[in-house]
Amino acid sequence: MKQIVIISGKGGTGKTVLTASFAVLARSAVFADCDVDAADLHLLLKPVIKETHQFQSGKKAKIDKKLCTECGDCIELCRFDAISSDFIVDSISCEGCAVCSYACPMEAVQMEDNISGEWFISETKYGPLVHAKLGIAEENSGKLVSLVRQNAKKIAEEQNLDYVIIDGPPGIGCPVIASLSGVDLALIITEPTLSGIHDMERVAELARHFGVLAKVVINKYDINLNNSAEIKKICEAKHIEVISELPFSEKVIQALVRGMTIIEWGNGQIAKAITDLWGKIK
Repeated sequence: MKQIVIISGKGGTGKTVLTASFAVLARSAVFADCDVDAADLHLLLKPVIKETHQFQSGKKAKIDKKLCTECGDCIELCRFDAISSDFIVDSISCEGCAVCSYACPMEAVQMEDNISGEWFISETKYGPLVHAKLGIAEENSGKLVSLVRQNAKKIAEEQNLDYVIIDGPPGIGCPVIASLSGVDLALIITEPTLSGIHDMERVAELARHFGVLAKVVINKYDINLNNSAEIKKICEAKHIEVISELPFSEKVIQALVRGMTIIEWGNGQIAKAITDLWGKIK
């Protein structure tokens, strides 16, 4: 069983489009949407949710009005302005630092486990999907990513599947590190723009730091041939293979409008290029 993560360093480069296409082509895989802050792989794979689980992370303050004497110490000490004048804690503003709990002379403030999201095990017509939804303004997305990956790997082992295909989050932060660590291949999707080049270099360095094999795909390479040539030059200097150059195609947009993968929508040049790319990855 091999784990493949599709990452980019920035958003909007085509990670989810490629991941969904690989889902159609893989035939023996479980899929993990690790962009838990803005998951969207389900929009193309149309899963049927089989299991729903709460994700608990950190703690939030709660004031027991029966014990509270409204002395105001908690309001004065809270640097996040999370406690209102009527002594109600705003769960979004509360950072769980527990200063109010320590300071309360009546022990009226309790720190309670915080439910910060949900994660799901679903079934699609292409195979199992593990995905999640982090709550608004919640933290610890890296932990939720790890949870999604652990369960995807468990399903792959139980069902004797060949691949875990991971739709990674953008950037180079904690959730990306959690998506990247321990995989067999990091497929870096970039585009021939200045921001695309810069962010590709950052995420490639991250993969190198963790000793993960990385290969680059230039998406929409033909919108700027000079920048595509620059990407290939940078990758050559870093000893990273550019495994594919995908052309711009309006068929991708047409497929997305219909909620379909490009592989399902047609057999044109872009569908063939992605199919060839999957063949190289295998």
